[in-house]
Amino acid sequence: MMEYNTKQKRLPLPEYGRSVQKMVDHALTIENREERQTCAETIVRIMRSMFPELPDQERKLWDHLAIMSDFKLDIDYPCEVIKPEEFHVAPERVPYRNSEIRNRHYGRIVEEMIAHALTLEEGEEKNCFIELILIQMKKNYIAWNKDGVEDKKIIDDLKSYTGGAIDFTDKEIRLTSNNSTRSYNNKRNNNNNKKNFKRKF
Repeated sequence: MMEYNTKQKRLPLPEYGRSVQKMVDHALTIENREERQTCAETIVRIMRSMFPELPDQERKLWDHLAIMSDFKLDIDYPCEVIKPEEFHVAPERVPYRNSEIRNRHYGRIVEEMIAHALTLEEGEEKNCFIELILIQMKKNYIAWNKDGVEDKKIIDDLKSYTGGAIDFTDKEIRLTSNNSTRSYNNKRNNNNNKKNFKRKF
């Protein structure tokens, strides 16, 4: 009867395959210490031939043998190998922000962009940046709601976000083109050139 891998025990190091794992399992059953040592050395030679390009491989190969034997193989290792407590160290917890997102369909990045826009000086550069925010808000909204959304809804949401500090209600803008991106980048480059020019004199 065919034996399916999905019904067999999970391999601790799948890259060596089930055949090598069976060799390790067999080594664990050998009672004679010398024979067990010879078997372990043979297994490591086979593992080495499978990955000849592995850098500093000698220590790693013996580490891998210990792992594949669940640290139960009683042999004379030629080097100090990894300890079980070192292998099973839990990964460090990834820190997550605890602050709530006001509207999940817009996302945190949009909120950070809006906060940055509030720090900019009034002018063309700020207006172009706000248009970019509105375009991104519309893209994010449509990603959640495939039925679409009117530009007025997006503009009203931005006004609400900022407590009325940013109000584009009376401005005639289209939130479908990439012109705002080019305008904003051109305006920033022009402003940077002016600043650099002033520094020279």
